[in-house]
Amino acid sequence: MLNANQPRVHSGAVAAETASGLRAELSGITDMIAPLRAFARTFCPDPSDADDLVQETLTKGIANIHQFHAGTSMKSWLFTIMRNSFYTRIKIYNRECPAAADCASLRPTASPSQEWTIRGQEVSRNIQRLPYEQREVLILIVMLGMSYEDTAEVCDCAMGTVKSRLNRARQHLVQFSGEHACRNMVEHTDQMYYQH
Repeated sequence: MLNANQPRVHSGAVAAETASGLRAELSGITDMIAPLRAFARTFCPDPSDADDLVQETLTKGIANIHQFHAGTSMKSWLFTIMRNSFYTRIKIYNRECPAAADCASLRPTASPSQEWTIRGQEVSRNIQRLPYEQREVLILIVMLGMSYEDTAEVCDCAMGTVKSRLNRARQHLVQFSGEHACRNMVEHTDQMYYQH
């Protein structure tokens, strides 16, 4: 029974407002497809596996859109879903196929014809050699342009940890490439950073 003092809410107006909010949130999800694809490539070097991870992330995001809090970062929310989905996949894969990592047929082969192609593949391989936590931070900040704060939220760690992982990733890449000139530049940059 309604109280006479309570305002009446028309269910049609509420439904229209809810539908409008849902459309805006779903539009926000579709705007994130390109960044999600780039982030997925940090987990999966194979483009089709990366696309599968994006699809899984989008499916989970749409199915759980009611859990998204308006005013927070849609990108961080979706990246967290992707990261958790990837971890779940790895756990399942390691449980079901423990010897697959030793299989020679899974190793990539390529015969690049130009030096820039070789160098690009070398950089890509070196990024893949980084420990996962460092690779994730490097991709989020350097390639996707996320802030330290957003990266810390996605990685579920402190901002200082993010900065440390990024610094170690840079140093490892220099070490992997064998570029002494770059190493000196990184050390000089680090000295300037710690002096301020």
